[in-house]
Amino acid sequence: MTVWDDVVGQERVQAQLSAAARDADLRVTAEALGERPPAVSKMTHAWLFTGPPGSGRSTAARAFAAALQCVSPDRALGGEPGCGFCDGCHTALIGTHADVDVIRTDLLSIGVKDTRELVRRAQLSPAGRRWQVIILEDADRLTEGAGNVLLKAVEEPAPRTVWLLCAPSLEDVLPTIRSRCRHLTLRTPPVAAVADVLIRRDGIEPDVAATVARATQGHIGRARRLATDERARARRATVLKLPLRVEDIGGCLRAAQELVDAAADDAKQVADEIDGKETENLKAALGAGPGGRMPRGTAGAMKELEDRQKRRKTRTQRDSLDLALTDLTGFYRDVLALQLGSEVALANDDVRDALNRIARASTPEGTLRRIEAVVSCREALDSNVAPLLAVEAMAVALRAG
Repeated sequence: MTVWDDVVGQERVQAQLSAAARDADLRVTAEALGERPPAVSKMTHAWLFTGPPGSGRSTAARAFAAALQCVSPDRALGGEPGCGFCDGCHTALIGTHADVDVIRTDLLSIGVKDTRELVRRAQLSPAGRRWQVIILEDADRLTEGAGNVLLKAVEEPAPRTVWLLCAPSLEDVLPTIRSRCRHLTLRTPPVAAVADVLIRRDGIEPDVAATVARATQGHIGRARRLATDERARARRATVLKLPLRVEDIGGCLRAAQELVDAAADDAKQVADEIDGKETENLKAALGAGPGGRMPRGTAGAMKELEDRQKRRKTRTQRDSLDLALTDLTGFYRDVLALQLGSEVALANDDVRDALNRIARASTPEGTLRRIEAVVSCREALDSNVAPLLAVEAMAVALRAG
């Protein structure tokens, strides 16, 4: 099993990364022997992985980082870096390698303070004498100020530092940063490829794997969650019933409230799992006394943690709502396919009765307007409109058709 096995449906990208890892390995080996590295190389110091949600941007970045750290003896015999078994590959993939930093955020944005710390770490020499790799999974969440801080580090990197930035599209990253990166565009993996990896790696039953891969339209992470999490399946079932519940204004308002409440419950569940432990750990680190009494001068640190937890809860609720809206868009996409007599495979074939009912009761033009209403709701949430107001407006628009 090589490091590339989890990079699903991205043969072209895999070939480019594999070639770059091979050239990077030749450079490290040449420098270790006091020789001149190859003049022409496919390796560079900054990469930008873009692609739709679920395409595997961060998975590809992690695989590349592991290949850069590969220390397999087979390399001396012509083997490709990225064996998946050596200490370098293994620790990079599981997140314990000293020279691989994976940066992700559970907040709405990445600020200047965090970015400055990241840039400082990027200036350090690699402990393993290979590469210092920084994976920034949410490069699209950098504030403008944070992007400007990062720009200098990407523009003039340390000799053995590699930046791997991930974002949905090129437009989500500052032009000054993306112009200094090599671009890799990932595609949505084929449904069959996603089902195959669920069966092979996660032990999912073939029928279940095929159903969830089709339902999520190739989104690997969502497919795995749908196959293994009963709550996720129940939540999706509730969302797919919404089009049948907006026959009157009362039904619209009730459905909207339930959708928002479900997202709030998700956020609360995450908070219950993480916030308490974080708070207790910080109190212990600050030297809390008997009964939890805090020493003088620690109120600011506790307030900063509370603010961070509040922002994380807000993002979790928005992400949960966005996931529900994505499922709803897929439902109406299937309705449109039925209305137009398309032979495209239905994503939600498990609720075909509901699809047929909505398709018979409306027109393709009305279905397109409903899809536009869902898209408008997502845009409203991105603009910080109150979730309940945005979802209620969408539900009423779905009723109007």
